[in-house]
Amino acid sequence: MSSSSSAIAAETRIGLVQLRVSNLKQSIRFYREIVGLQLIEEKQEGMAALGVPGAAKPLLQLREIPDAVPRPRRSGAGLYHFALLVPDRKSLGLSLRHLKSTGIHIGHSDHLVSEALYITDPDNNGIEIYSDRPRDTWQWDEQGRVQMGLDPIDQDGLLAEAGDTSWNGLPAGTTVGHIHLHVTELPTTEHFYIDVLGFDIVASMSNSALFISAGGYHHHIGLNVWAGVGAPLTPANAPGLDYYQIVLPSEAAQMAVFARLQAASVPLRTEGGTIITHDPSGIEVHFGI
Repeated sequence: MSSSSSAIAAETRIGLVQLRVSNLKQSIRFYREIVGLQLIEEKQEGMAALGVPGAAKPLLQLREIPDAVPRPRRSGAGLYHFALLVPDRKSLGLSLRHLKSTGIHIGHSDHLVSEALYITDPDNNGIEIYSDRPRDTWQWDEQGRVQMGLDPIDQDGLLAEAGDTSWNGLPAGTTVGHIHLHVTELPTTEHFYIDVLGFDIVASMSNSALFISAGGYHHHIGLNVWAGVGAPLTPANAPGLDYYQIVLPSEAAQMAVFARLQAASVPLRTEGGTIITHDPSGIEVHFGI
């Protein structure tokens, strides 16, 4: 773990994710009917905000781009998936049952710290829906690395947990638990997120992926080179990630990040109380409160 003076605030979390899509109406329908988000606002300029009951802010914004160029998976730096964290295992069971009823392709994995379902939206943007196991069951080694697995999930157990409760979309309390990114290469990415911002490395995979977090979470951000070392940023005229938000717990924590970005000569700007910069792959990152 980072020393307290250099670590990013422990309560740091992932906030809003904004995606580019090719057909806003189609994407709104998908995220409402398949994923289970609620439409909060549809703006005139080809934008929509979606969230869950009781949340003060949206979790997802969609921006339609005209004449979008279709994009295969793993074709450039940018989004691998964003992950919606549901509050309990029963909620994940309800999502599994609903997704199965739609006929969509569902990937799944038991990561030991969590159980996860994977789908893609109509533009190949990756989505994870997951629930965490209790923190006191997570296993850590002497190096501060968390043990994560890739086992098949217990689908029968999840479905049994759901019982005959009706599915009414993602429940109140659902958040963006983490985001997983394709990056151009790992050394400069590690320097930016660990040395400059102060996240901790909590897991790694044979020089191909890093998992990082604040405050002892299993991971807030995944970073991989599975689109190829040197992969360019997904172009702005293709569907993908516009930006994601890192939410800090206080103005002091936000100012600490601002100072560290400046000290490292990272170009940035501020807009309405948000710090906006780009990671070494060109992925836009917003730091808010």
